[in-house]
Amino acid sequence: MSLIGQQVTILGAGIAGLAVAQALALRGAQVTILEQADAIREVGAGLQVSPNGAAVIKALGLAAALEKQSVRATAVELRDGLDGDLVTRLEVARLRPDQGYHFLHRADLVEILLAGARAAGVELRLLQRIESVDVSGRKPTVTTAQGAVFEADLLIGADGLHSRTREALNGKVAPFFTRQVAWRALIPGNPSDPAVAEVHMGPGRHIVSYPLRGGSLRNIVAVEERNRWVEESWSLRDDPMELKLAFESFGPRVRGWLDQIQDVWLWGLFRHPVARTWFKSMPEGAAVILGDAAHPTLPFLAQGASMGLEDAWILASNLAGHDTLAAGLVAYQSARAPRCARIVEAANRNAKAYHLSGPVRGLAHMGLKLGGMVAPQMALKRFDWLYDHDVTASQ
Repeated sequence: MSLIGQQVTILGAGIAGLAVAQALALRGAQVTILEQADAIREVGAGLQVSPNGAAVIKALGLAAALEKQSVRATAVELRDGLDGDLVTRLEVARLRPDQGYHFLHRADLVEILLAGARAAGVELRLLQRIESVDVSGRKPTVTTAQGAVFEADLLIGADGLHSRTREALNGKVAPFFTRQVAWRALIPGNPSDPAVAEVHMGPGRHIVSYPLRGGSLRNIVAVEERNRWVEESWSLRDDPMELKLAFESFGPRVRGWLDQIQDVWLWGLFRHPVARTWFKSMPEGAAVILGDAAHPTLPFLAQGASMGLEDAWILASNLAGHDTLAAGLVAYQSARAPRCARIVEAANRNAKAYHLSGPVRGLAHMGLKLGGMVAPQMALKRFDWLYDHDVTASQ
């Protein structure tokens, strides 16, 4: 169907929301984003955009900005956290070099996508905190915290983990605490450090680190298994000493990073099911979800951003490529749900593999080392289904 003049309201100015806003606006839609914050600030920390996500950024015409703002990765290294020894190395620079594998600050990616959306004519409205979404009428209805109520022709919920749109479509579903918590922090970097993501693995815990902003910063994400419940929020500060104590058995490289941390944030890791229902067609409108609102994932495969980018492209393409709004939404969920479920499950498996202990840990590390020596590309080829997937190729 033609999207020219189609009125679209998007909840959330995150990665998925901004990407789908631009993708729809470029196809002629009239797009408004409602964002609860009072400004688009530098929040969050580092993230990874693998070739499958970079393909979408390229298709949106933003490849040059991505190259300028990111560090193009050469490899991912898995290391024994206790002594720092290399277990195996994945040469990600060889993955679709026309797209690249990128490290960048979340704020920089949001800035790139925001500039693209604005250039395409998208309107951004700040201070729009959404209290509820109702999909029981002829059109989706949104109520703000200020008490304003309005209808939307096409409502897109890019409103994250605690999505009001997901709740309206699926009801309330309690997430499962994984008994894992994560810290995030930024420390000063060394521009001479290689463009490598290091994963230091230990019994019941691991730490991931890679350079950002030309190497001037280093991103730190550390995960520990524990029974004590922690809130699922990125805004909870913690004492850096807690993090240091959790990793005091790790090697000097890791301890040296942690000694530099001044500010650290802690959040609990919860497992959410992939949404059963991604959309609802209504007599005069429709509501649909994407990104974390549809398929929250644990951060053990570095696919959160890329999944949201893929969703954005597929949603816009299917809406434009089908005769009706309803048909486009059916095609969108059919295309995305199986792949997203596979990615979420792969991330769950990585969480277990990183935290092995006892004899199993030694055997697993030995197997990875031997595999890396005998067939160094085989470990990476296991992820061809993930990284070689280009949602823009046939759209």
